[in-house]
Amino acid sequence: MSQVVKASDLTEQDKKMLFWGSFLALAAAGTGFAFRLTKGGEYGSDFALTFQEVGQIMGASFWPIAVTMILFSLLVDRTGYKRPMYVAFALQAVSGVMAFTATSYEGLYYAAICAGLGHGIVEAVINPICAAVYPKDKTKRLTILHAAWPAGVAGGALAILGADYVAELTWKWHALWIVLPAAAYALMYRPCTFPVDERVQAGVPYMEMLKQVGFLSATLASVLLVYVLGGVFGFATENWLQTSLIVGGSIGVLFGLAVQSVGKPLFFLMCCLMMPVATAELSTDAFIQPLMKPVLEGMQINPTFAIVFSMTVMLILRVFAGGILQFFTPPTLLALSGLLSAVGLYWLGSSAAGAAVFVAFVLYAVGQTYYWPCILGFTAERYPEGGALTLNTVSAMGLLTMGVIGTPLLGVAFDKSVHESLSSEEAVFVAQAETEGDFLGTKHKKVDPLILVKADDDANSNKTLDREEHLAGQDAAAEQQLNDNWAWMDGLAADEDARVRESYKTETGQAGRDVLVFAARFPAILVVAFGIIALYFRSRGGYKPIELTGSGDS
Repeated sequence: MSQVVKASDLTEQDKKMLFWGSFLALAAAGTGFAFRLTKGGEYGSDFALTFQEVGQIMGASFWPIAVTMILFSLLVDRTGYKRPMYVAFALQAVSGVMAFTATSYEGLYYAAICAGLGHGIVEAVINPICAAVYPKDKTKRLTILHAAWPAGVAGGALAILGADYVAELTWKWHALWIVLPAAAYALMYRPCTFPVDERVQAGVPYMEMLKQVGFLSATLASVLLVYVLGGVFGFATENWLQTSLIVGGSIGVLFGLAVQSVGKPLFFLMCCLMMPVATAELSTDAFIQPLMKPVLEGMQINPTFAIVFSMTVMLILRVFAGGILQFFTPPTLLALSGLLSAVGLYWLGSSAAGAAVFVAFVLYAVGQTYYWPCILGFTAERYPEGGALTLNTVSAMGLLTMGVIGTPLLGVAFDKSVHESLSSEEAVFVAQAETEGDFLGTKHKKVDPLILVKADDDANSNKTLDREEHLAGQDAAAEQQLNDNWAWMDGLAADEDARVRESYKTETGQAGRDVLVFAARFPAILVVAFGIIALYFRSRGGYKPIELTGSGDS
């Protein structure tokens, strides 16, 4: 049996190599996100996707993170931390190649899934390793580590903008940027020695780790996973949400009975709060380009720079988190962050204009900076007995709900706004183009953008006209509906056709502002929730981290 390596056995150089290799690994995930963020509009246009479908591709890069985060949290004590990171590298590299070769929605969707699976392994490893290597400074170090996310997003976006400026590449080539930082961290990890996590170092039993999660959080995770995997693997029934509640609830009950624990109520609350956290931080970013485009219209500013600016603010503030955390506890800082985000988003969406746009955007950017790392720090400091499982479960819940709920929900809000606005301006067009969407078992009306595909379009330059491509694989009813829609558009006079297309463009722009206002409700929830949590700790003498002794006691 190989010798157990503890964090105390590592030299300062060993710790730095591990930390910065982990930084690069998370930056690689951010680079992949930057591709989907900046090029979603282009591949959406090429394949005539709805806003909801573009959101689903983005979401597909997030919900798989939950699967590998939870799975590897249960396995890393046996596999060690090093080998899973090479699996993560392979998945991230494959995701770039798959997106490069994609010819349809499905290709992009499965490329995003590979990226998410790799990202999940990265998070499953780097979070507990960081907490183990820096046990006295968890929140600060985890915050600095998660500066890698905005570094990867901003760096990837700038690389894409720079390459487009020099060579005007198609979006496919930009899918390969993720391979560079992924290869770099794989090489950087080769000489590294990985220690066991804090729970194992302290001798806390494996069963005690499972008890921290217990029935409550296991049920939440199971319901979400069953719902998602049913859709992915095609066995979802008409009442799949209800079925997921029953199946997931049963799994949660069995888990609770097996470990004889309900779980920690406050930890369960943190898992629930990760839905508005993920929506406020990641889901809004996923749509920020179409949301910011009407805001910046007329200023001759590429909307991608809004993301670069936001990520740069986040990067700087996270790197210098030590100074901020001297004045605020994690719950207090989270409540303040929610307030800033809510004000910034509402202002951007409702009335911001001119210089006020940038003031509002700074508020939004500052507000979202500390969400994720502060919740990770809180979990690591208050539930160290949970080891990698509690640390990664809370993060997985955010990413899972973001992919299942947050990003698609904003996409639905976008589609509904477009439908509502066009219904009053172009009622005849909407009557022809109207189709039905489904989200978590509820139906909504939306406008099918496929109706706008022209007879002579070949947007992806593959010598097959777009209409022919969109007819491929459709059932008879769908094929007939598409042909009817195109025949209706072809029958319009030139001025009517131009008017309809301009109205659609205008209303999709306005929908960006509408969704910003809609999204402001999520950080508003966080203000109330974390404010109550901060007051709870204050009533009990103040917030204090829990430390494990060598015997496993806290």
